[in-house]
Amino acid sequence: MYRIRLHGRGGQGIKTASRILGTALFRSGFEVQDAPRYGAERRGAPIFAYVRADDKVICERGLIHQPNLVVVADETLFDLPAANVLEGLDGRAVLLINSERSAQDWCRQLQLPGQVTVLDGAAVVREAGRVPAGALCVGAAARLLGVVSRRALLQAVAEELAGHDAAAIQTSQQAVSQAYELFAGEAGLVQRLQSGAKKSVTTPPKWVELDCEALPRAAPTITMAATSALVKTGLWRTRRPRIDRALCSRCGLCRTLCPEGGIDLDGEGYPVIDYRYCKGCLLCAAQCPRRAIAVADERTVSPPQPKEGEP
Repeated sequence: MYRIRLHGRGGQGIKTASRILGTALFRSGFEVQDAPRYGAERRGAPIFAYVRADDKVICERGLIHQPNLVVVADETLFDLPAANVLEGLDGRAVLLINSERSAQDWCRQLQLPGQVTVLDGAAVVREAGRVPAGALCVGAAARLLGVVSRRALLQAVAEELAGHDAAAIQTSQQAVSQAYELFAGEAGLVQRLQSGAKKSVTTPPKWVELDCEALPRAAPTITMAATSALVKTGLWRTRRPRIDRALCSRCGLCRTLCPEGGIDLDGEGYPVIDYRYCKGCLLCAAQCPRRAIAVADERTVSPPQPKEGEP
């Protein structure tokens, strides 16, 4: 059985990528499962999807904990332990990373027992046109499996993107095809593993025990590790809003509409963004009536500094 896990961020086409790969494998004669897994739908939030493929009926269900191929569409996910990108990787697994860094650099950094291979998605986009990172990774992943033809892959792209205009479909097919060709020398690198016996889960759930405390202390914020205020969800962000005070009318609309409560007003009534928790959904920029909120690529700005007294 092939067990494939695809990791990325909201907005990078990971859900669509799993469907394209699943359809391509189905067209190649396999029984297939494909499904995404994510929580709140926010741009930049870590998500993953998984694909299983076998030549017989697949009775296995649930998440993939021991994959033979892991695809990482966004290399910044390695900085988020909660993303569980490396879960279950062993010496038989292949890790595919969308990155401009070399495979040797990643091997030195990650110290993994399995094989690491890299797709320079930025170079593909420069030639083929802009497409989501998930689509690029599908082309490389299909070739690494060694059982999906180019024709089946391109048909799957057309089928899953049928609601888009013809130009977008053609651009995606060109980019996927180019990524597929780049990995011609590594076709079949992913080993097909036997279906293992189902393991019972014996690890108890990680319950959070809360003592009965007075209301001002117990609500509304939980301050235990890995919960609520201590989870710096600003790490999800790929783009950040920036407020131009010269254009701002101090209407407070951005503060009202922010779904995460990450915008407050200062003493003069100007909005202030708490970048520790801003997830980069950019709803504030979209709704600002004065267009006083610009959008910047997260990679071009300095990371926010902790406030005095914070770790």
